[in-house]
Amino acid sequence: MEELILQADHLVKNFGSFRVLDGISFSVPKGKIIGLLGPNGAGKTTTINILVGVTLQDGGTVKYFGKDFAKHRESCLQRINFTSSFNTLQGRISVAENLLVFARLYGVRNPQKKILELVRHFEIEDLLPHRFWDLSSGQKTRVNLVKSLINDPEIILMDEPTASLDPDIADKTLSLIEQLKKKRGLSLLYTSHNMQEITRICDEVIFLDAGKIVAHDTPLGLTKQVRVAQLQLAFEGSRETVERYLLSENQKFSFLHDYLVLIDTEEKLVPKIISQISEQGVEVTDIDIKKPTLEDIFLQIARGNYVS
Repeated sequence: MEELILQADHLVKNFGSFRVLDGISFSVPKGKIIGLLGPNGAGKTTTINILVGVTLQDGGTVKYFGKDFAKHRESCLQRINFTSSFNTLQGRISVAENLLVFARLYGVRNPQKKILELVRHFEIEDLLPHRFWDLSSGQKTRVNLVKSLINDPEIILMDEPTASLDPDIADKTLSLIEQLKKKRGLSLLYTSHNMQEITRICDEVIFLDAGKIVAHDTPLGLTKQVRVAQLQLAFEGSRETVERYLLSENQKFSFLHDYLVLIDTEEKLVPKIISQISEQGVEVTDIDIKKPTLEDIFLQIARGNYVS
């Protein structure tokens, strides 16, 4: 049986008469990375704020390590951490002073060594003497990532952690997450609008919409729910002949430069379509099949077209 690091049960949050979270439940097992996704206003940030104790829920419970967060807040907080590209530390003091404060709050042994190890990984050792206020958004994000790892947490809540990072540092961040997951079973609840990141690191994905969970599965399991693909073909021969055939088959299509683009084609029909186009007296010279991605799921949910 999986050890559950975090359990959220029937969380409800209202802001006045508006219900932001409508009884959502989920868990994060040890050593798993769970993606929490959804369009703006879906309730992701409110969920994260409840889980770190910044916002109080109007209903439901939060447990870390099997303990009620409301009753064991201090002991739970010692074992978790949080980071966001939108979070800010103390602006008037240096990066080194900021990190030392948090290291001491968490009771980190040999804090100077730990800080140096982490800042070197994120390539910000030269920022240690600088005031936090004076840093760029990307530099602040990296400092926040160091802060989130300083106590060797068992779970980190990450809210858009790579949003301000250049591709190289973002990749190094994801690689470090993968290493920590493998080496010591680090768990993560991870929000992002970058579907490639989510597909790369997440074991499961939860989609929120209007305060409710509308989908929960592995990245692969979710994309398999979309049974259509986009097919691009290059061919030599009569365009009119191909058009007549596609119209007779009620296929949606368009032409993009020299490519024929078939939109929302059922995957199981792709071999038949390619074969029958070839039988129209034209030669297919290039084939590109774009299978559904998490981004397609995200767009369907954001546009109100998702059906589970």
